[in-house]
Amino acid sequence: MQEVADLMRVSTMTVYRIIKAGDLAAVRVGRSFRVRESDVDAYLGARYSQ
Repeated sequence: MQEVADLMRVSTMTVYRIIKAGDLAAVRVGRSFRVRESDVDAYLGARYSQ
């Protein structure tokens, strides 16, 4: 989660909130989440404003 938060420049709690809201695809493995880098890029690309 820390790597994802660093890529997105937000806190880890914000990443958890985005995943829980269903806006960012993630897979739960044990007690942690796994997120593909391509999913993070797609999430960020869809939210850029001009």
